[in-house]
Amino acid sequence: MATPTPPPHCSITPSKPSQTPLQNHHHFPQNHHNHHQSQQNQCNVSLSCQSSTQHHLSADFRGRRSTRLVSKFHFNRPKPPGPGPNRHSSVAEQALHLAIRLPDASSSDPTFQNLLLSFAPKLSVPEDYSFLLRELGNRGELSKVLQCFHFAVARQQNRASQGKLVSAIISILGRLGHVDMARSIFEAARAEGYGNTVYTFSSLISAYARSGLSEEAIRVFETMKESGLKPNLVTYNAVIDACGKGGVEFGRTLEYFNEMVRNRVQPDRITFNSLLAVCSRGGSWESARDMFNEMVRQGIERDIFTYNTLLDAFCKGGQMDLAMEIMAEMTERNVGPNVVTYSTVIDGFAKAGRLDEALNLFKKMKYARIGLDRVSYNTLVSIYAKLGRFQEALGVCEEMESAGIKKDAVTYNALLGGYGKQGKYEAGKYEAVKYLFEEMKAEYCTPNVLTYSTLIDTYAKGGMHKEAMEVFKEFKKTGLKVDVVLYSALIDALCKNGLVQSAVALLDEMTREGIRPNVVTYNSIIDAFGRAKSAQIREITDDEISKASVEHVKDVKDLKMGIANGDDQVMKIFERLVVEKKQLVVEDFKGKSEEIACILGMFHKMHQLEIKPNVVTFSAILNACSRCNSFEDASMLLEELRLFDNQVYGVAHGLLTGFREKVWMQAQTLFDEVKRLDASTASAFYNALTDMLWHFGQQRGAQLVVLEGKRRHVWENLWSESCLDLHLMSSGAAQAMVHSWLLNIRSVVFNGRELPKYVSILTGWGKHSKVAGDGTLRRAIEALLAGIGAPFHVEKFNIGRFRSEGPVVAAWLKDSGTLKVLILHDDRTHTQSPFNPLYDLQKVS
Repeated sequence: MATPTPPPHCSITPSKPSQTPLQNHHHFPQNHHNHHQSQQNQCNVSLSCQSSTQHHLSADFRGRRSTRLVSKFHFNRPKPPGPGPNRHSSVAEQALHLAIRLPDASSSDPTFQNLLLSFAPKLSVPEDYSFLLRELGNRGELSKVLQCFHFAVARQQNRASQGKLVSAIISILGRLGHVDMARSIFEAARAEGYGNTVYTFSSLISAYARSGLSEEAIRVFETMKESGLKPNLVTYNAVIDACGKGGVEFGRTLEYFNEMVRNRVQPDRITFNSLLAVCSRGGSWESARDMFNEMVRQGIERDIFTYNTLLDAFCKGGQMDLAMEIMAEMTERNVGPNVVTYSTVIDGFAKAGRLDEALNLFKKMKYARIGLDRVSYNTLVSIYAKLGRFQEALGVCEEMESAGIKKDAVTYNALLGGYGKQGKYEAGKYEAVKYLFEEMKAEYCTPNVLTYSTLIDTYAKGGMHKEAMEVFKEFKKTGLKVDVVLYSALIDALCKNGLVQSAVALLDEMTREGIRPNVVTYNSIIDAFGRAKSAQIREITDDEISKASVEHVKDVKDLKMGIANGDDQVMKIFERLVVEKKQLVVEDFKGKSEEIACILGMFHKMHQLEIKPNVVTFSAILNACSRCNSFEDASMLLEELRLFDNQVYGVAHGLLTGFREKVWMQAQTLFDEVKRLDASTASAFYNALTDMLWHFGQQRGAQLVVLEGKRRHVWENLWSESCLDLHLMSSGAAQAMVHSWLLNIRSVVFNGRELPKYVSILTGWGKHSKVAGDGTLRRAIEALLAGIGAPFHVEKFNIGRFRSEGPVVAAWLKDSGTLKVLILHDDRTHTQSPFNPLYDLQKVS
């Protein structure tokens, strides 16, 4: 079956947020807390963790729309190429040559023991045995490693030599992932009196670190100090590395770093690289910047791992302009960017929605003759799939396979997700989804939970409930465990179909199963509350089955049998969706107040589970307020939510109730945080806030918010003297912007300049609409223009464009009554506004 033709190129409008500039190419601006001088060879970086607290919003609020993860890069330092100092003898190399030719046998087989006995008189100790252990470990020959260790230790009389062998074997077992075995050897060595050394403790800490067992590593570290041993540089580096790999928060990790400095143990490049990795994994780009600055201040050389880890932190924080400056610094310092460097930044651009810049960086990567790896190829496939450029995505797959890299689950998931998003508008894309899924299985690429989540989400949102049900039934047979992503996909699909109570029931089941919801799960339900209607789940009766269309009867009977055989709530949901594909039974909520109470209840549950709301939660709540006709209900909701986060919801409540001047400075801090988000999330925030204000008559406040969004380039290419482009703006934001734009060109007219021959207002196709001009935005703007008497008309062959002749618009703007209808006012004000609308418009034009 041929893959269907891809859709036309999608237009992407990336954001270009202003970032904190670098003082120079080698040093980031220091946080204002770090003003005390440190001693020459010490650093008090405990202050750097305060840099994240100067922002009133948590990192969680600055979260992205998706919680799905991509491939993560490894920051472990590889061994340098070439042999190190040869402290072992040539006899050890001869023994190794013979040892690797022997089959890997159990300890009861005397062959390997006999080989060791024959070489024992000639082997120097402990270096020769350490060499044998290391090389056998590198080959994964565990049985030989253990036999060699016990053989060597039994022949050593010197406790120091035995201790070195113990350190070596623990390190090797840690690399092989046998940390429990390493712990047993460590305990036995301590009991025998030769394992209580700094080096054995450090090796065990490193072994735990490699397996991500941070708490175990920290316990060993504390035990070491209790034993009277003084940690050295290797020890501290090991425990900091363990914190990073085990997900320990940065503040706690920093305590070990500060302890290290207090004990006069000078940190090195590995120390800082590990700390940067902690910042990166925690998404704290500000702390990473401060750590990098301290590294520069101490004169510690930065290597490729330093820069790649810093870049990863910046990209996770959405700081793409800073990331590009770091790449430029790397070139200046002769640290050549590698495939990890490019892949990290490209992935960052992709997540920020700046897809064109991601593709341009790919071109630079190829120009630099840096070969793509699996992560790079998969990222490129994902970008093209998101853009709907499927022929190019498939071309990348062919190039990938020509390079000897087969498509994996990440590749297929990216393609399935891309085709799935297009399927709603182009029926042929559903065929491509089915084809790719079958190809994936035919190529022996095992689908994972994300694969099934993507398919179920695609089919359910497209109204193809029978297909979604079949995918779920197949998923159940695989034995894979339902995770938060799959549950969230099902919940979101239910919400999109109006089955909000069903979604809540599924949320309850999810928590009963011990699966922790995330912010995405709750955002879907909060967004669904406040809509006009919601259906309630119930059992389908036999009478309803008989009324269902013939094509669905067998499906429903099969489903009822499946439920009787013990299937869960999900199958009941599919039962309802299949039947109600033709006849949806909808029940009204009792009233909007009940919906507001439900939203508040969801928010309380999030708080109880310590799930922090993000900007998408905020937008969903404001959208619910906009759909509510009761100012009192909306005000009450925001008033209640101020108890959880006064910075965020206090701003919304203050603007809604008319305390604009009182909260405007606080709002600027909020807008600064939103500026760090990707373009689509930032615009959704401004749209939601403006819609709510416009809906409740705070039109002047709405205008100030959209002008702030324009000043901060939330919407690119927004206006000129000849055109106002309202693409991707909500109804309230667009109406406020029309007033602002008309006031702006009025100032042009009164300054004596002529308008262009034609002036236009573009409402576009409506977001995702395939019928030109068909959307609530176009209808709202049409009503607005008619209401204020603006001389615009719908263009004959483009009903998404309102056009007029420049001189006609100029004459209308000069009319004495025009200014009165263009200046907006608030229904609720508490002080005289200090803002002059014409002055504000001149500032942003």
